[in-house]
Amino acid sequence: MKHSRLLPIVILLALVTGPLPSLGQVTTLSEKKITAAAIDGFIKAAMDSLQMPGLSVTIINDGKIVYNRSMGFTNIDKGTKTDETTIFEAGSLSKPVFTFFVLKMVDEGLLNLDTPLYRYMPYSDIDKDERYTLITARIVLSHQSGFPNWRYFEKPDSTLHIKYGELWLKFTPGTQFAYSGEGYFYLAKVIAQLKHTNLQGLDSVFQSEIARPLHLQHFYFSGNPYISQHKATGYKQGKVSAKKWPVAFPTQDSSWFGAAGGLHTNVTDYANFLVALMNEKGISKSLLSEMLQPQIELPKASTMVTEEGYVAWGLGIALKNSPYGVLHLHGGNNGDFQSGFVIDKSKKWGFVFFTNCDKGSAFNKKLQALLLQ
Repeated sequence: MKHSRLLPIVILLALVTGPLPSLGQVTTLSEKKITAAAIDGFIKAAMDSLQMPGLSVTIINDGKIVYNRSMGFTNIDKGTKTDETTIFEAGSLSKPVFTFFVLKMVDEGLLNLDTPLYRYMPYSDIDKDERYTLITARIVLSHQSGFPNWRYFEKPDSTLHIKYGELWLKFTPGTQFAYSGEGYFYLAKVIAQLKHTNLQGLDSVFQSEIARPLHLQHFYFSGNPYISQHKATGYKQGKVSAKKWPVAFPTQDSSWFGAAGGLHTNVTDYANFLVALMNEKGISKSLLSEMLQPQIELPKASTMVTEEGYVAWGLGIALKNSPYGVLHLHGGNNGDFQSGFVIDKSKKWGFVFFTNCDKGSAFNKKLQALLLQ
């Protein structure tokens, strides 16, 4: 009869997804201690208030995962619950990972950050404007290419007489900041050519160069059966999204390597990527330093400054000042999937979350208010 008292505990643990470190405490950036149970309650309340279907959150202290939770549903109608195997679209959290991949190519001597990309691969989509010959990998990764974010979703100045679907330059590359996925697309094509493959074959290279060496088991830039089996359903405005795969081009499908927003993974693997970055694994210290240092200050009128508090951009990652030092962070938004992370490399502290809906930005503000205090 004495053993019967263990039954409620066993049942409780069975209902909780994520590893057992969540039974302890979490340290905030200001070194305040919060119990895992308190964070559980905070997340559940936030999900209820924002009407979020599913969510995965991981918190890192001292370079280790100390909290890992998956809550809600991958699909509300089917009643399938989110767990540690759930695959999400990472959105623009793809960009720091792709940057890491590019820097690995620089380490190998395959690419130089400051060599104009046209010398590796001329780009017929923009070669009518000779200014594009100024574009380098550094310029692309710090969003100074002058390209629109995406040619099919951003309207050009009418005075430029650009036809729908044509690529154009907003300004001379290297002179201003303008967030652009198009630049990452061009750079991915360059990397593919240097690796003697194409966008359909580049994920295989990524797996051998980055994912497997860093033990990131499910970290994919192109589609595969595992994703199809484990991916959450996306929701927008409370309804199931009709989008099957994140695309920026009419002919794009899941076989393309989506450098700017195509990464599909689970929250634990992404947290392990951030831990590798904090521990300076995978690329040289000098290139990691390049990645994390400011490459360009952001315009003070930018919404990234006024609303998010960003101050500068490194290579594939944003910088933000805090009372405790410089933070590195990025957000992701594919419409029906949103995400975000913040890290303090010096403290080896951070968090990352994924959600299968359009309320991630609001949740991010709530989570930062809790953990950055």
